[in-house]
Amino acid sequence: MDTSFDLHGMTAIVTGANSGIGQGIAVALGRAGAGVAAVGRSSMDETAALVAETGAPFLAIKAELATLADIPRIVEEATAWGGRADILVNNAGTIRRADSIDFTEEDWDAVMDINLKSVFFLSQAFARHVLAEGHSGKIINIASMMSFQGGIRIPSYTASKSGLAGLTRLLACEWAGRGINVNAIAPGYFATANTKALREDEKRSTEIMGRIPAGRWGKPEDLGGAAVFLASRASDYVHGVTLPVDGGWLAR
Repeated sequence: MDTSFDLHGMTAIVTGANSGIGQGIAVALGRAGAGVAAVGRSSMDETAALVAETGAPFLAIKAELATLADIPRIVEEATAWGGRADILVNNAGTIRRADSIDFTEEDWDAVMDINLKSVFFLSQAFARHVLAEGHSGKIINIASMMSFQGGIRIPSYTASKSGLAGLTRLLACEWAGRGINVNAIAPGYFATANTKALREDEKRSTEIMGRIPAGRWGKPEDLGGAAVFLASRASDYVHGVTLPVDGGWLAR
């Protein structure tokens, strides 16, 4: 049996794992055998129950990623629990919507701090652990269609996700030779809390659906295969990629 996708014995840190995309990825990694250290600021009870069904170990870490204060503790708690940290999924994110002409500094900073700044410094903390321990590691950033396109009314979100694709490439260039793979997944239009406003806007929802060749919004579990691949030995020679999982959106 091919064991290159087997994650048994590994510990995965997944941010924003309380619901949506983060929850779907946490469950997929658990199903592949990884212990899951789920990071978020709200209840992880639902995610804990779903991961428990896979038989994988689970740890909830309560943390706030709008500042850098909790970042050292996240890696420390995960490694104390799992013995090591092998996988980091930077999924936590936020979005603010307004016309660019009216967009505020507060809305700009709130998005950039979580979507880009905390991703860099958590990746740095994770990489320092991996390098100190002398084992390999996998970092998976959750990008967006806005890593490739402009969008409308989400200037800080587009800037952060475009920046995240660039950061993924930069860290891959620096760390590939040191045993750390850095890649990203770019979800298309998924049915999550962040897209609630779009799905409730009949005109925008119709426009979006009309462009997706698969004919439906994505579900969090649709990202599981890509996440397990990028977290596993099967992707050992994959570096700096931003992989769209978009129902064919970019192909249209």
